[in-house]
Amino acid sequence: MSVIKEVDFTPHSAPPPPVPMRIWLDDSDTPADVIDAMALSPFATGEQPWSRTATLTRIRADAPLAPEGGRLLRVAQHGDGYETRLIGGEGWTLRVVRNSNRSATLTATAVSEKLAGSVIDQATRDAEEAAPDSDHVRMGFWWRSSHGPHRSAKPITTSSWQEIGRNYPRAAAGRLDALMATTAAGVTGRLVLLHGPPGTGKTTLLRTLAREWASWCQVDCVLDPELLFNDPGYLMDVAVGWDGPGEDDEPRWRLLVLEDCDELIRAEAKQSTGQGLSRLLNLTDGLLGQGRDVLVAITTNEDLSRLHPAVIRPGRCLAQIEVGRFEPDQAAQWLGRADGVSPGGMTLAELFALRDGHQAAAADPVPAIGLYL
Repeated sequence: MSVIKEVDFTPHSAPPPPVPMRIWLDDSDTPADVIDAMALSPFATGEQPWSRTATLTRIRADAPLAPEGGRLLRVAQHGDGYETRLIGGEGWTLRVVRNSNRSATLTATAVSEKLAGSVIDQATRDAEEAAPDSDHVRMGFWWRSSHGPHRSAKPITTSSWQEIGRNYPRAAAGRLDALMATTAAGVTGRLVLLHGPPGTGKTTLLRTLAREWASWCQVDCVLDPELLFNDPGYLMDVAVGWDGPGEDDEPRWRLLVLEDCDELIRAEAKQSTGQGLSRLLNLTDGLLGQGRDVLVAITTNEDLSRLHPAVIRPGRCLAQIEVGRFEPDQAAQWLGRADGVSPGGMTLAELFALRDGHQAAAADPVPAIGLYL
């Protein structure tokens, strides 16, 4: 019978001497810069070699953002609501930056990893207000920096499909109804393809989809899809997903949103993007996708005939929907009048512009479309 013994691997030699740190200040530096330098000092010298950072949104006005027993060392306040605080305790230092938009960034340094985590956990406990269930859903955002892949979860404003359904042409209504009503048990393909001209509301559809699928699917938006499929390491991080603090314990499907990926799915994509198209297809129904319950939603302004046949082949798409222009009669019904409606039909952005008295902007709808992209 084997016996498991606990072995102490803690080094008993003296700790290395601290690394010296020198700071130069001039009249261009602010009190907040001084706090930044003071917060970095124990980490830079090695006195507190562990660090942990947390970013919060929707901070409660009365949230102290400090662990019990901490001593306030410095405060730098600015007229625009920006504030920096330095708080210290036995073996730890905490820098707190509060912004006027109710967000905050907290960075703790400490003599041990466990202590750094404990300081952050105590300082952030119950500090955020819950997003209203009525019009918000939590969405993840991925991007790659010089330090590797990052994910940030934010509450975004959404509307229900019942509220916005009238903003889409009748030609797409039935398929959009079916897409919004999809459940995990009804997933038959891994790709959701929304195509059509600019200003037809494709982005808003994806936000609403995040709300309608919230009970079974986590929606993540990739901010730099052009990098995703050219970097296998980045792709693996995004495909595997995120199971960090605050996420549900139960495994869920994930929907990766890739907006305006025209170059990736055009007919000539393999020549222009190299392995990008192959990796996308592998994510949707290859080994990579089967290893994780992942769906991919792509929006494009390209005509369906210009897309690569491998992308639109039968069985690959859960939904392939053209989000197009309103027919003149439906546009007149949406607007409540027929004057100003183009005989060739109108996009949703053009209808909003016309309704709001910006007829001249119809040819270039970007300034008037708001969130309807």
